[in-house]
Amino acid sequence: MNNKSFYIQTFGCQMNERDSETLAGMLRDLGYEENPVRNRADVIIINTCSVRDNADKRFFGTLGQLKRIKGDRPDLVVAVCGCMMQQQHIIDTLKSKYPWVDLVFGTHNLHEFPALLGNVLGEREKIVEVWDQAESIVEGLPSQRKHPYKAYVNIMYGCNNFCTYCIVPYTRGRERSRNPEAILQEVKELVKDGVREITLLGQNVNSYRGQSQEENQGDAAGEYTSFAALIHKLNDVEGLERIRFMTSHPKDLSDELIDAYGTCKKLCPHIHLPVQSGSTEILTKMNRKYTKEDYLALVERLRDTVPDIAITTDIIVGFPGETEDDFEETLDLVRKVGFDSAFTFLYSIRKGTPAEKYTEQVPEDVKHERFNRLVDMVNRISAEKNSALVGQVTEVLTEGKSKTNPALFAGRTGGHKLVNFTANQDVTGQMVKVLITDSTTFSLTGEAL
Repeated sequence: MNNKSFYIQTFGCQMNERDSETLAGMLRDLGYEENPVRNRADVIIINTCSVRDNADKRFFGTLGQLKRIKGDRPDLVVAVCGCMMQQQHIIDTLKSKYPWVDLVFGTHNLHEFPALLGNVLGEREKIVEVWDQAESIVEGLPSQRKHPYKAYVNIMYGCNNFCTYCIVPYTRGRERSRNPEAILQEVKELVKDGVREITLLGQNVNSYRGQSQEENQGDAAGEYTSFAALIHKLNDVEGLERIRFMTSHPKDLSDELIDAYGTCKKLCPHIHLPVQSGSTEILTKMNRKYTKEDYLALVERLRDTVPDIAITTDIIVGFPGETEDDFEETLDLVRKVGFDSAFTFLYSIRKGTPAEKYTEQVPEDVKHERFNRLVDMVNRISAEKNSALVGQVTEVLTEGKSKTNPALFAGRTGGHKLVNFTANQDVTGQMVKVLITDSTTFSLTGEAL
């Protein structure tokens, strides 16, 4: 590589992945090239996540590895950003124990990165620039996508829910929705660039309330575009083939959005609907604002509209005060819903959240025993769901060669299931009809027709 190069390591959710694409786009515009080898890059950025304790440990472990590299190459710029940087105790730790970090910035001033990097390179001094809160949404930032045929599209930022276990409202700020016109324009540009599938992103996308630019300039009490209305607008974009979204809060899943699954052909038959617990008592302690029965009723309404909709979820095991009876309620809900898959997590204390101060912490050995029982059940149901698809024909958006077998192609169904399949020609980027011939717990195998 003749030009300066960069390497970005991303921890956390799709929002962080999208932020990293923006950082990559900024660096590209500054003349940098992406380097696949971290230790050879001129700028190394670590984009952090504060949701789970494991991400914290991996972050600090990675920083430790960079100490030697920085010692060998003093001109290397080490930058850290993301949700962890919005916590003062993390910044204090970086200042006192990790002097080889050159640049610290947060979630609210991501757009300032080129100027911050320029100052680091010019002054050769450490810069810590973290805003406590966001200003107006900055539109038109560059992006270097990881995938040519699918794209993440932020529609809102922040969260107003304040679940007692979650640090996100403190690191991402209050909810702020983009103008619907800006979202539509971005999607149209992406389609022109070859994108066939978009995933709408937000900490809680179904609480989206977008106000048009004209209304913003005039009456502040003007009408808002709901999330379901936005889906309908995007469904009319010519050339776009699939619409997905992440992540939903059950309390904001409206009848209007459920109806959109039946009327918007481009909306994929899949929803990620985090339940977190099957115990109403624990859900109350979590401040989730719905009951077990509410959640099951939502699932019933979804399946009345789209009988074969794939439903995935998040579940936390071992929240403070969780009893064996509470955990059995979670297992009961998992059985009744029959999730296609689930992200399962051991509860970990997040500094700065209300649950940090709860006294009824569940012993680690109890957490792990319950976690294993839950995973066994989730995997068994996932295997059964996938096995039922053998013999069916489904449409797959081909993403490229399979990571596990280069002789096969790989892609996702509308229900977001991974399919590895044979094809007689290169079908990358194409929508392909695939006959499902075999299944495992986590993927399907098939033949292109």
